[in-house]
Amino acid sequence: MAESEICIRERASAMLIHPDYQGRVTEDWFNADSWGDQARVVSSGGRGGAWFLKAGDDRLVLREYRRGGLVAKVSLDAYLYTGESEVRSFAEFRLLNQLVSLDLPVPRPVAAWYRKLSPIQYRAAIIIEQLEDTVPLAELIQTIDEVSWASLGSTIRRFHDAGVRHADLNCFNVLVRGGEFFLIDFDKGAISQPDSDPGWKSQNLSRLRRSLVKVNAGESASLNQGWQAFLAGYGRSN
Repeated sequence: MAESEICIRERASAMLIHPDYQGRVTEDWFNADSWGDQARVVSSGGRGGAWFLKAGDDRLVLREYRRGGLVAKVSLDAYLYTGESEVRSFAEFRLLNQLVSLDLPVPRPVAAWYRKLSPIQYRAAIIIEQLEDTVPLAELIQTIDEVSWASLGSTIRRFHDAGVRHADLNCFNVLVRGGEFFLIDFDKGAISQPDSDPGWKSQNLSRLRRSLVKVNAGESASLNQGWQAFLAGYGRSN
């Protein structure tokens, strides 16, 4: 087991806890109702199921794993269990620990949890540290300058150079604080091997570009100029 995690098991459930939070996190932490007025719903992006938490002096985010699309009509939060190493909350917790060790701008993981609903199904949730005083890029598309766009491009390049593949790189999963940029929500993310298909990087950038256009309600001169600055910061000429 990695030094950056502590595993606790109780019947059908299990938790990974960062050592900094040892002795504090309980299974109740993953139930938003148990927080009372210390929990506040996250209103932007995602599929719901996320809350800002106040745990003493700590500011955290609780996120339940929820399905989208047609499959959500069958089961909103149950996933196929194929072994603990494949549990989504555990995988994201461990990936975030890796990214923190690489000094990449991501939130630190606090704890991950899952409970088996049956031999083949489970529910899961994760708690991370809140990146305070940040705003989603989606809210700033028309206001950030070209220097900031270039800084974002260089930030994404750092992730790509480290082989970090974000499964849903969109403008809600990029947070901004002054001139700093952070990536969040690494569900289904991975660190790719050096000899893997290089096309995923271009696909990643295209996904981000599409989300910007969608939130911006179409193309605009300022968005196009910003994107060119982004590509310059990333180190691409087109």
